[in-house]
Amino acid sequence: MARPFDSADAKRLIEKHSRTLIELANSEKLTDTLRCDIIKALDALAENEVTKLLKDIPIEEINRDKKGFRVKLLQDCGYHTIADIYDVSPLTLERINGIGYEGAVQIRQSVDNIISNAKSVVKIKLSEDNKSTEATKLVQAVSKYKFGEKHFDTVRQLLSDNKSIIEKSINDLKPATGGLKWLFTSGSKKQLAIEAYQTLNNLINGEYYKKSQESLDAIKKINAITPYSAWIDFSENSIRFFKIIEDIAPGRIGSDDSVYGLPQELANEVQNEEFFSDGLLCDLRRYQEWGVKYALHQERVLLGDEMGLGKTIQAIATMVSLCNTGATHFVVVCPASVLANWCREISKMSRLNVTKIHGQDRQAALSSWISSGGVAVTTFETTAHFTLADDFKYSMLVVDEAHYIKNPEAQRTQNVIKISEHAQRLLFMTGTALENKVDEMVSLIKILKPDIASAVHGMEFMSSAPQFREKVAPVYYRRRREDVLTELPDLIENREWCELSKDEEEVYENAVLNKKYAEARRVSWNVSDIKQSSKAERMMEIIEEAAEDGRKVIVFSFFLDTIEKVRALLGDKCYGPINGSVAPQKRQEIIDEFDKAPQGAVLAAQIQAGGTGLNIQSASVVIFCEPQFKPSIENQAISRAYRMGQTRNVLLYRLLCEDTVDEKIISVLESKQAIFDAFADTSVAADESMELDDSTFGDIIKEEIDRINAKRSNTV
Repeated sequence: MARPFDSADAKRLIEKHSRTLIELANSEKLTDTLRCDIIKALDALAENEVTKLLKDIPIEEINRDKKGFRVKLLQDCGYHTIADIYDVSPLTLERINGIGYEGAVQIRQSVDNIISNAKSVVKIKLSEDNKSTEATKLVQAVSKYKFGEKHFDTVRQLLSDNKSIIEKSINDLKPATGGLKWLFTSGSKKQLAIEAYQTLNNLINGEYYKKSQESLDAIKKINAITPYSAWIDFSENSIRFFKIIEDIAPGRIGSDDSVYGLPQELANEVQNEEFFSDGLLCDLRRYQEWGVKYALHQERVLLGDEMGLGKTIQAIATMVSLCNTGATHFVVVCPASVLANWCREISKMSRLNVTKIHGQDRQAALSSWISSGGVAVTTFETTAHFTLADDFKYSMLVVDEAHYIKNPEAQRTQNVIKISEHAQRLLFMTGTALENKVDEMVSLIKILKPDIASAVHGMEFMSSAPQFREKVAPVYYRRRREDVLTELPDLIENREWCELSKDEEEVYENAVLNKKYAEARRVSWNVSDIKQSSKAERMMEIIEEAAEDGRKVIVFSFFLDTIEKVRALLGDKCYGPINGSVAPQKRQEIIDEFDKAPQGAVLAAQIQAGGTGLNIQSASVVIFCEPQFKPSIENQAISRAYRMGQTRNVLLYRLLCEDTVDEKIISVLESKQAIFDAFADTSVAADESMELDDSTFGDIIKEEIDRINAKRSNTV
């Protein structure tokens, strides 16, 4: 039987496949190597933290249980803290006059117990403010693992689908690798060899080999990840970093409490709840996934996580999971000030369809949602017009800022209750600590689970007691940052998209059409009555929630007029302003007053003046009234609060308006950032290229003029 190929071709094909299989197998093993590197780096960082902790523990602690050790003898030999004696052997201790062998062994045991207890309480913290050798090794190890993650998955799949076929084909093709071999091979084996050659050749020319080389080439770049690039990766993707660490080494960061405070029996049920994440376009932290499972399992709940823990994404993830099991319709009720933000977050974080039901077109939008499904996002006020057929049912109602319906007599409460009767599940959310407002808590629980509200009636006075918390655990769930995010401080960024009223829109469009650049940038802040400003309304809500949460706030704006309006709105609650005309000494006096002020205080600052040279660690909420042309100035301003000495994670809010220059400025800066990430080096010139100049803003104004003119001509 003649061969359609020569022996050299067969050898080359076998060699190519064999080499590829070896490289794929080695790449698959690299996953385990990188996981080990992460664990080793975690151990080293933890060891470093333990050592720091032990330096603060005096040697006298070995006598805490009145063991009678002769501590003075140890001190005379230079052992003043537990860290000093960390790795000292019993043999060395025995040589100290007056200690003896038995005493040395007992001292070592006592020290080891203290070290063991210290290790059990130490948590890993990662911060750009602390780029220690140990922290850098961990960040670099995680960055490498993160970079290779998707390629490792591809490699595993390629091997699973093709390895056995390739190995069999290589074996069948071997008789064709030499003239004599082929001559003495039976006809049936020759046929197998010819078929094997075709199989291997098709694989080389097909998707298998193409994907193999792409993944292998990418994996080879892992070693090019430098400490510098790893820290940048961490700064931009910290959630993913911590998620990887949580998955590889549970309990090393975050909470040791794997059930996050739930009673054990309920926790066991929640643990077994299935969460289907297909269609969710972001990562969840472990505590967030647990919150989703809780909502799915309990069906009618009040999620009370503190500000900044991601209640919105937990609600979206819950809807995604339900959608994956056949649910089609969802409703979100929220304050008007966050309506646009909810629509954007759902679209950004999931593949769920969003329908905004608000304004003049609300009835048409409602009809569209009823027929097509997805997530209907509406306001408390619009629920009055939310008419549903008696037999219409939808999968889940999400109520954001649920304390808005605390009063059973209020019309909006009754409206929400009415539409909730059509929902199979309810998810209420609030960042307010309802333990401090137990009547509000019970009022909301009564809507969700009346039997539990009845069970705790008369127990309100003991709302902080374990017995009360256990009774409400099936319906009310709250986690605090310090309980679930022990790696704090963290920076949590939020884009708050506000919807312009007709009056605001007219003022803004006139400013654009008249090419008043500064006026156009002050969108929403330049209305005649600042109380009618959508941005001002959202700012006041954020400040109120921050005060409830025991936080102080810094409000930054480029414009003096905006800062003055902020001051007028806040009155005595506002300190400052800090602007260019305030002398440095006076600025510090303002900061000192602000530091001593009660929680809920607000510092107003012009970003050019307040964004540099000041330490304002007492604040942990930062609000930008408008997007800045220079991200570097924003970063400097953020760093006033997000720096060494900050004990709480920093919540950053950017107030933005849809269909305005805000949207376009953000878009241009994001494009510049993407280009910079792909091509630029770390030079000053590259940093400056990130800025948006007057010429570019002029182009934005031209685009807006065209858009506004087109819109107005269509409405004539």
